[in-house]
Parts: sequence; C-alpha cells; structure tokens
Amino acid sequence: MTAAKTPTPRRQPIGGLALLGWVVGAAAAFYLLFVLITLVLRRMPEPIGSNADLFSQAAQMTLLLTVGGGALGLVVGILAGLARTSAFAPLRWIAGTYVWLIRGTPLLLQILFAYNALPLIFQALHLPIQLNDYWSAVLALALNVGAYNAEVIRAGIQAVPRGQSEAARSLGLSGMQTMQSIVLPQALRIVVPPLVNNLVALLKDSSLASTIGILELVNQGGRIASSTFQFIPVYITLGAIYLALTTVLTLFTDVLEKRIRVASR
Repeated sequence: MTAAKTPTPRRQPIGGLALLGWVVGAAAAFYLLFVLITLVLRRMPEPIGSNADLFSQAAQMTLLLTVGGGALGLVVGILAGLARTSAFAPLRWIAGTYVWLIRGTPLLLQILFAYNALPLIFQALHLPIQLNDYWSAVLALALNVGAYNAEVIRAGIQAVPRGQSEAARSLGLSGMQTMQSIVLPQALRIVVPPLVNNLVALLKDSSLASTIGILELVNQGGRIASSTFQFIPVYITLGAIYLALTTVLTLFTDVLEKRIRVASR
C-alpha cells in the first residue's frame, strides 16, 4: 500500500501580529545596522573615524525621511489609485491631474515648493499650519512617491479579470464589498513588488532633502568633504552606507513580499 502523503501545511495569511512582528524585526535590524556602522566607521582612518557618529546620525535621518515619506505616500497612493479606477468621473480627473503634475515635474522642485511656497500659501489662506524642514521634505517625498504608487495600484486593480467583479456583483455584493473582498486581495500580490521598488528608490531620492538643509547622508557627507578636502573616502563611505541601508531594506521587503504571495494563493 502506498502511504498517503501528508499535506503540506499552508502558511496563514499575514495578519496584524505577523505584520507587527515584521515591523519590530525591521526596526531591530536597522538599529543594529546603525550600531555596526558607527563601530566600523570609528576604526576607519581620517576623516571618517572622527566623524563616525555624524555619518550614523545622517543615516538615521535618511531612514526617517524614507519611512515617513513612504508610509504617507502609500496612503496617498492607495487613495489616488482607487480614485483613478472610480466610476465617478470628477474623482478620476482630480486623481489623474495629481499624477500628471507630480510625474511631470522634478522632485527637487517639489521639495523646494513644499519648503518655500507652501508656508506662504497657508499664510495667505489663514491656515494655522506650519511645516519645518523635515515635514516639508516628508510631504514632498510622500506626494511624489504617492503618484507612482497610485499608478501601480491602478494597474494592479485593472489586472484583476473583470469577470470576477461581475460575478461578485451578480451574487449581491456591493461595489465596496467587491473591491475589499475580491479585487484588492488579488491586486495585492501584483502591486507589492513595484511598491517595494518605489520604496527603495525613495530612500535614494531622499538625498534631495539636502537642498533645504536637512542633515541627511549627502548633506552631512558634503560638509565633511568640504571641510577636510578628502572627497574620495567620504564619497566611498556614503556609497557604502547607502548600500547597507538598501540591502537591509530589500531583505525585509522581500520577506514581506514572499509572505504576501504565499498568503494570497
């Protein structure tokens, strides 16, 4: 007799606790990375060794810009992506105009506009809103990556066969229920890889925040290089830190991507 094969247990869909564990693990990994960066750079020759703490602090600011802009940009992207597929034409036009404006102008201009022009607009409208340099950069980064995320989400939603939505509606599900229960779970496995790519690109694009005085990696490295005239070791160090940040970020996003892919089967 042939022994019956034991079915391979399916991994449970990623839920709140699993997602929380992923976030905690990523935070712990980056904390250890910053400690390691500091310890390694302190052993490097001048001008790196004496400025190890400055490099580490700048790397932390780069990550804070990425996390803040990426989280807010994901929310903006989801809302704009849903609006792009809405049956309500004015909502589609508003979302389409936003995507057109953001994708058609450089991120550097958007950061400068958020930092220099938005406060004047808020003042003219008598709005009690104040943005410091960090939140100006986060807002600009979020709106920029949000436009690209919106196109990714729109493409993911449209990639789900229309017949499934029609079948769900024929069973009595509302448009909102169909989107939540049928369309979005299938679109999720499609959109996660490009969303991850956008996040990694955002980490590198955050270097443009140096134009408004934020001491992220490029700004801090430029100051050290200008004061010591040791451009080669400083720029090599900046490149190595960026590689370390993107590597750890990619590792954890790959884990999330694989978990979501398995959970969606």
